[in-house]
Amino acid sequence: MGFYPLMMCVMDKLRALQYFVASAQEHSFSGAARRLGLSVPAVARLVAMLERSLGVALFERTVQGLTLTADGARYVEACLPLLQRLDDADEALRGAVARPRGTLVLGASPILSQHCILPALPEFHARFPDIHIDVRNADKPSASEAATAEVLVVYGWPKHPDLVHRRLANTRLLICASPSYWATHSVPQRPKDLEQHPCLLFRDQEGTVIDLWEHERNGEKEVAAVSGWLVSSHRDVILDAVIAGAGIARFSDLSIRAPLQSGQLVPVLLDWESKHAPPINLFYRSSQRRLPRVRAFVDFLVELFRKLEAEREPRYAVNVEAERPHWYRRRHGLASATPRGAD
Repeated sequence: MGFYPLMMCVMDKLRALQYFVASAQEHSFSGAARRLGLSVPAVARLVAMLERSLGVALFERTVQGLTLTADGARYVEACLPLLQRLDDADEALRGAVARPRGTLVLGASPILSQHCILPALPEFHARFPDIHIDVRNADKPSASEAATAEVLVVYGWPKHPDLVHRRLANTRLLICASPSYWATHSVPQRPKDLEQHPCLLFRDQEGTVIDLWEHERNGEKEVAAVSGWLVSSHRDVILDAVIAGAGIARFSDLSIRAPLQSGQLVPVLLDWESKHAPPINLFYRSSQRRLPRVRAFVDFLVELFRKLEAEREPRYAVNVEAERPHWYRRRHGLASATPRGAD
């Protein structure tokens, strides 16, 4: 067989695989034809050729449409990663001679999306107008969510061993209240004083109410077991209540830049380090780093969080080695009820 007939056979096989996968996803040849911009006979003919070459039926054909046979289901599962890798290779090659394009799926903690990333996205869009961003909530991304998103940006100490991990930024937990609250209540001089104030508490994604606020100053450690009249898993519920003067709360500093700058929130105990401040993490699959849209967005995120850290006021010193708290992801009602060593 000469070179050109061989290439035609390879190209026909590739087209047949593409038509087969499209037909399986659309459950009909007509749906696949519409998606691919082809005629129905052209799609049906090439899929039939594929079935003959394999010696098996890939579809059961009924008046209701197409149903994968057992062989067809196994084959489509095997073909999908191959076609995806080919698409990625095509995009990477096109990216060498053209500007990045396509849809980038970003999974991110809602707080980080709202207060850190979304305000900067118009700048990213101005640089890369052909990249569309699909933002999805991923506070505690599951394995399936991690597989779906091309880039993950999350708080805490998550474990995704199959993904590339990069720490984007370190944070500091700030004890804050409104100016009106401090005007009518004594300002705490040390962490234990917080136990005499109404502290509005956050419930994390595992259901743990974080009522144990640990601090350190020059080697001295002090723990405040705080309480209050309001608990919520929605950070902005706590934030709005604190701005309204309802009590004290603890916030990650990069997520409250605007109310700090406007004076709506006033931090205290700045000479104490609030322990267990969650770092901000970036995850992506190593195979996708070569995609122009992923590479552009990862570089943008690194640049963005470097800028946010640089704009942090000098008085907010940050512990770059924030350790994971002992109650982290233990599914207990109260952090203070979790015995040490339980993790």
